[in-house]
Amino acid sequence: MKHVVSVSGGKDSTATYCRAIERGLPFRAVAADTGNEHPATYEAVNTLHEKTGGPKVEWVKADFADRIAGKRRFIERNWEDHGVPADLVARALDVLHPTGNPFLDLCLWKGRFPSRKAQFCTAELKVMPIDKQVTRPLLATGATVISWQGVRAAESIVRRDLPPFQRLVSHNDLPGRLYVFRPLLRVTSVDEVFAIARRHGVEPNPLYGWGLKRVGCFPCINCSKAELALVDRRFPEQVDRLEEWERLVSEACKRGHATFFAIVNDPIMRDEWVDLDRSGNIPNDLIGAGFGVRRMVEWAKTDRGGRQYSLLNDQLHQDIGTACNEWGMCG
Repeated sequence: MKHVVSVSGGKDSTATYCRAIERGLPFRAVAADTGNEHPATYEAVNTLHEKTGGPKVEWVKADFADRIAGKRRFIERNWEDHGVPADLVARALDVLHPTGNPFLDLCLWKGRFPSRKAQFCTAELKVMPIDKQVTRPLLATGATVISWQGVRAAESIVRRDLPPFQRLVSHNDLPGRLYVFRPLLRVTSVDEVFAIARRHGVEPNPLYGWGLKRVGCFPCINCSKAELALVDRRFPEQVDRLEEWERLVSEACKRGHATFFAIVNDPIMRDEWVDLDRSGNIPNDLIGAGFGVRRMVEWAKTDRGGRQYSLLNDQLHQDIGTACNEWGMCG
């Protein structure tokens, strides 16, 4: 029997890792490198074994080199026949090369960023790499694999009805059997989650102390308005990175324009003065009008639906956007 614990650097997966130590059984710990993480998260994952005495976390990451090469071939053969201008074809071929960053390479291959309604990032960057590089090789040996997941029922309605232990019927092509174990499922208190880790000498990921509610992917495409403003305030270099990614993915995109946050989430455009065409594309006469992460960051600093900058914004985040207030970690 092989136990595999998934680690992300967040509070729940860290507590799950610590629970596995308390069980006293040998286990492997694995983390998926999305390429869109804050350095503090890499540090939290890479030092987990030193603080706890548990196994060192193994990193896996997706490789999109073959799919990017396939897209290049498709573009060379088909885009001009589909009416794409020659300069856009040349621009796409110039930028379509693997960078080694899984998140960016995924978006170059797709020609777009993920969104709430097309959230392919989780499967492509986390689930599939661990499955391909860890789970399937173990099942191929005939082993019974127990996958430990840091999921709590209190997090959402969907998770509320999950069982603590579950047989998965996938992977029928392999001789082994796969089960999922959710040791934190009935834990309702965030304080208890942090307490489990502290028993093993592990303090929370510093991102929680800086006011972030989520630390997996930085930032997440689904981050809140307050979180986006906080990212810009504390980590402006991360916004610079996303702006460069938007430029690169735009050049690999047939439409010539791609944004990290879905265009339909731009509140000014959505609510006041622009209707998207039925495909969800920006009308041609508005391409280059300044849509993108910079525009969303500026909106994140406002209130009243983006109509004015908040005079209290900085003070509120200094007082409220902390781990003491968000999670009660200072009590």
